[in-house]
Amino acid sequence: MAEKISYSPDFKANAVILSYIKKSVNETSKELNISPKLLSKWRTVYRTFKNGSFPGKGGKRIYYEDKRVFELEKELAEAQLRLEILKKGIQFMAQGKHALYNFIHKNKIKYPIGLMCEVLGASTSTYNLWTIQPVSKSEARVSLLKETIASVFYEFNQHYGCILITRELLKQGILISEGQVSFYMKELGLKSKVKKKYKVTTDSKHNLYTSPNILNRQFKTNKPSKVWVSDITYIQIEKSFLYLTVIIDLYDRKVVGWNIGSALSTKTTTLPAWKMAVRNRKIKDGLIFHSDRGVQYANKLFTATLDQYKCVRSMSRKADSIDNAVSESFFNSLKRELIYMQTRLLTPAEMRMAIQDYIENWYNKKRRHSALDYKSIEEFNAENNFQKR
Repeated sequence: MAEKISYSPDFKANAVILSYIKKSVNETSKELNISPKLLSKWRTVYRTFKNGSFPGKGGKRIYYEDKRVFELEKELAEAQLRLEILKKGIQFMAQGKHALYNFIHKNKIKYPIGLMCEVLGASTSTYNLWTIQPVSKSEARVSLLKETIASVFYEFNQHYGCILITRELLKQGILISEGQVSFYMKELGLKSKVKKKYKVTTDSKHNLYTSPNILNRQFKTNKPSKVWVSDITYIQIEKSFLYLTVIIDLYDRKVVGWNIGSALSTKTTTLPAWKMAVRNRKIKDGLIFHSDRGVQYANKLFTATLDQYKCVRSMSRKADSIDNAVSESFFNSLKRELIYMQTRLLTPAEMRMAIQDYIENWYNKKRRHSALDYKSIEEFNAENNFQKR
């Protein structure tokens, strides 16, 4: 005669709860290697006494009167399980059938298959077919492409659209078109932040001397420190604003100088940005310095500084932002990729740190630029041997 197995009170209670979650006595009993008849007996006792069902040897069962509370607790346990499945599986729902079924397959021991399929909107019968039929090479390739696209999208902090993601994949040796990337991004629900308009900070109502538009929208140059462009924008923070000034070298689109100030004076905008620029990059006589007609660029203090370095001054035509399109493009990228992604207004210190990280660690190093054939600034300079110049 086989020896009778003794089960602990906790084992019995947990077995009953698991059977309700799985909605199957047979499945639970098979998983726990116990008799279905014995589990059914425990369930009957549990419906009556609930927490007092299994007091252990010598203990006395306590009658559980409020069966509705028991039902509610059972429903709560299932709801919590559904939520747990949804949180873990939702990222795979947009990645295609293979990725979703693969998630279900990997978690079939932890969660009931039927419940996972119900929560994640999958067909149980189709899943069963998927487990016995190998995935085609085409489906596997598409699934891998989607995973790679999603990986690049989140690696670069959701900054990249289909064009830049395509360039990144091509760099990795993955042959894919912009149309394919765009299609898969739509299926995955991946979308970069849209541009927003921002307030103009240019004060051109002054009697100071303004220079002609020497640059004349020639935004490409074949040598570093041949043409620098500059502009100022406002950035909203807690209770006030900061003003960001940038100086960009048209050769490689690098922000060679920048400054964040709390006022729009020359000493807190253009002058410190200029000082950083000349520290970072050597210049020669004849450098074209292009800006708008703002007073920060047209005043005597700043123009005298440019004259000291024998620069050629160039200014946009009145109320024509396209004349300074490179600077405008930088601010659009900054606000779309950093500022508008914030969930609250930052403090001055937080904003300064965020902008420094964006310019020095992202824009000047990793970000791909269409003007550089979608290379990063570091890649472009390495290819052109700029470091040895």
